[in-house]
Amino acid sequence: MFTSLTLQLLKSSTNPGFWSQSAWAVLRVCLGIMIVHNGLDKLADIPSFAEAYVKVIGLPFPIFFSYVAAYTELIGAPLLAIGFLTRPAAFGLFGTMCVAMYHHILVAGLSIPYLELSGVYAACFLFFTVNGPGLFSTDALILNWLDSNALSAKAKQVMRLERALNSAGAEAAAVSKQQAEQ
Repeated sequence: MFTSLTLQLLKSSTNPGFWSQSAWAVLRVCLGIMIVHNGLDKLADIPSFAEAYVKVIGLPFPIFFSYVAAYTELIGAPLLAIGFLTRPAAFGLFGTMCVAMYHHILVAGLSIPYLELSGVYAACFLFFTVNGPGLFSTDALILNWLDSNALSAKAKQVMRLERALNSAGAEAAAVSKQQAEQ
């Protein structure tokens, strides 16, 4: 039961296209890097954040929930960036963005400029909650280690592509050097 749940948690949609998987990885890393500052900003002045944001939406224990939001972003963002426990991290980050959107709607109504950034973040975090981190992630490496049959042969080939590309590049350089010497 635990192993099955763990495998499902770590398993990602495995579209085996190299460029598709590369784009997922770039998006995941960029999101993780960009959202960290939100958590740092909250931690810099918890009482102010609690007063200006958490109390406004009517949540009880505003200081507590301010810390929850800050640490969700500070812990979830690096996890998302490296692709480790991606689905739970992305789900937590999705939740914080939903609360942010709720706050923006209460304060400014359905104003796109206020909702824009938190809406884009929420959509991206929902994407990773549903689809997982992709093949170029720590989760995929762990999944492959836990169950060698969990990933298809094509997915494993994509995961090994970097090594193959590097060796192909080295071979091409050796051939070019050899031709230049002749």
